[in-house]
Amino acid sequence: MGAHKEFRVAVTKDNLVFASAHFITFPGHRCEKLHGHNYRTRVVVEGGLDPEAHYVLDFSMLKDLMKRLTDEIDVSVAVAGKPRYVFPRIDCALLPVPNTTVEMLAQYLAGRVCKELASSGAVALRAVEVEVEENFGQSATYRESLG
Repeated sequence: MGAHKEFRVAVTKDNLVFASAHFITFPGHRCEKLHGHNYRTRVVVEGGLDPEAHYVLDFSMLKDLMKRLTDEIDVSVAVAGKPRYVFPRIDCALLPVPNTTVEMLAQYLAGRVCKELASSGAVALRAVEVEVEENFGQSATYRESLG
């Protein structure tokens, strides 16, 4: 049985951020006050090397993908539970998450990265990890293994 070779590449840049107003709902329909964060993201991709280029994937491809995904949810409002708030649709991004915690945002972004990279076929993908930081030193990381 041959050696299992795996590489990890990571991208975190000043423009891979999104600003969002949100509140978290707690058990018993209790809600935080509406407030905002400047979220920062970091993505790690694990996989084998492209046999010709000798990289896991082109960094610019990963940066472009994360920029597109963070731009989609920039300056947005995610609302769940009661009371009911009304916001202009253009200012909102309705995300398929049960609560707007950094854990759920990291899982959502990791799922999107996995789907996009898998469909491109450009990466021998083994795992994707996304960290979302809501304040300096306060973050959550989600890791999804494939195959």
